[in-house]
Amino acid sequence: VSAQWEYPAAPRRVVGKTRWPGHQNFIAKSLCRMNQQDCSAVVNSWLDRFSGAIVGKSNEQVINDLAELFQEDSYWRDALALSWRLQTVTHNQSICSALRDLTADIAITDLQLDVAATPPRIVSRAGTDAIEAFVQFQTDVAHCRGILRLTPDAQEPDIWRAWTLFTAMDQLIGFEEQINRSRPRGQSYSRDFRGPNWQDKRVSSASYDSHHPDVLVVGGGHAGLSIAARLTQLGVDTLVVDKNRRVGDSWRNRYHALTLHNQIHVNHLPYMPFPPTWPTYVPKDMVALWFESYAAVMELNFWTESEVTAAVYDPGRSRWTVDIRQSGDRYRQLEPRHVIMATGVSGIPNLPEIETLARFDGPAVHSSQYNDGEDWSGKNALVLGCGNSGHDIAQDLYASGANVTMIQRGPSLVVNLEPSAQIPYMLYDENRSTDECDFITASMPMPLTKKAHIQFTKQARDTDRKLLEGLEDIGFQLDLGEDDTGWQFKYLTRGGGYYFNVGCSDLLVDGKIGLVQYDQIDGFISSGMKMKDGRTIDADIVILATGYKLQEHLVSKLFGDDVCSSVGPIWGYGDTLELRNMYCQTGQPGLWFIAGSFAQCRINSKYLALQIKAIEQGLMSL
Repeated sequence: VSAQWEYPAAPRRVVGKTRWPGHQNFIAKSLCRMNQQDCSAVVNSWLDRFSGAIVGKSNEQVINDLAELFQEDSYWRDALALSWRLQTVTHNQSICSALRDLTADIAITDLQLDVAATPPRIVSRAGTDAIEAFVQFQTDVAHCRGILRLTPDAQEPDIWRAWTLFTAMDQLIGFEEQINRSRPRGQSYSRDFRGPNWQDKRVSSASYDSHHPDVLVVGGGHAGLSIAARLTQLGVDTLVVDKNRRVGDSWRNRYHALTLHNQIHVNHLPYMPFPPTWPTYVPKDMVALWFESYAAVMELNFWTESEVTAAVYDPGRSRWTVDIRQSGDRYRQLEPRHVIMATGVSGIPNLPEIETLARFDGPAVHSSQYNDGEDWSGKNALVLGCGNSGHDIAQDLYASGANVTMIQRGPSLVVNLEPSAQIPYMLYDENRSTDECDFITASMPMPLTKKAHIQFTKQARDTDRKLLEGLEDIGFQLDLGEDDTGWQFKYLTRGGGYYFNVGCSDLLVDGKIGLVQYDQIDGFISSGMKMKDGRTIDADIVILATGYKLQEHLVSKLFGDDVCSSVGPIWGYGDTLELRNMYCQTGQPGLWFIAGSFAQCRINSKYLALQIKAIEQGLMSL
């Protein structure tokens, strides 16, 4: 590729053996010497060979040619571009077979470097150095983008093969998002002084007095707002319903001291980033106000004080009949083609069955009902649960002058908020746009993301060693997540079980907040708790920071057991390399799910919206 890419004379390739002593170190040094021009030349050569491999050849020849382009242990993740699915394929032969089958029916044209993105360069992803290049191409129906990562062959370092390939649909041809120069010209182009103005049209659009929405989104938090905004920009008639009184109440009504635990640059909604003047960690009430403004400015149809009570699907008409209870015991019935559940990873409070808790004379409330520690100043409080909510509530109570004891039921993962909890977001600190960071995040297949998080977790453990040793000394049970993958994979698999330390762990270590293990408790009594060693711990209130039930419970409640069974498990990975039943078609036609962090919803709302738009235009079957 250039005069800089030279290596000592050596024997031909011998499978399973290195070509000369120390050649791996040579590869690393050579990568460091490559400049942008070198990287671009390598990538362009690969793209030309890939394009040639998939055009006008027999099936067997396609596989043989593609096999030369991929490492043996390689990954291809597709987000709708070629498969109309979110899917990950691993290993050379499986990838080549899948690409052969799909490209036989779908033409890939204009495959080239994306000149609007960061040029090809050497990066380290999941502990591997590679040339990372942003590419673009077209299919018969879509403008597409991708990311290619190339590494040198283990025995022939002058041969570059794909380690990872990401292909993603960006825009449907003829149905592009109505943004920037594609935005509607509206009343600035034609003014009807006698006709309805913008406000009149917004009120009429959101009333649904004479028509039904194409899509009904259940839940108006960041997940619901993200998908509604995406669909609206694609021209899909969408209504959001939320049981709260105001847009943003899903955050406004949480406990008084709540602040986001990750930094602002990771948490934007689609199209409208938070103001650059905002604090690094955004308080809940600022989030709530932003949600309210976002819904208005993005022209989203939104019904507050509206709760879905039941829904039935008619396969003959491919429509739902959805019953909605509104304030004042009024009812509406809508018939959308699609229902999107955006109620979070889980929506129903999990109240554990504790037989003796009924003996307690004081209030025992779920953390979702907790508001302000000032109400319990000078009182005794028990907090059952050691996740983020449990720790934050315990710290809020302590700061308000309450005497607090935490009850731990099982091991928890603890990381300091800074810097350890922010390590997985280091990508967003690079000199890149949020869109490009999101695209890189989406491009990483789950096994490599998992590998990266094992490294992040080790780094966090070493950084937080003093704190963790102090917690172990007081009997706090710690873990590092499954396979030591850390807090984010705990979130992706179970939705909780970790704490970002903003001070409560230090209070525990210092003995300012008490700690008991659940198996040390004999039972609850009228005045608090009795321990197995005979001690009693007085309490005026018990807060159950015990998380939420899985989404399956809400699906069963609203849609029935048959629909719940058809859909299957929601969230987590199981035996798959994609989150189960998230952002994709499910076993129940017309029923979709979106949940996760701000970043997850911002990224995946695009692919969910594109699928629904494609179905509405007859490009994809329901």
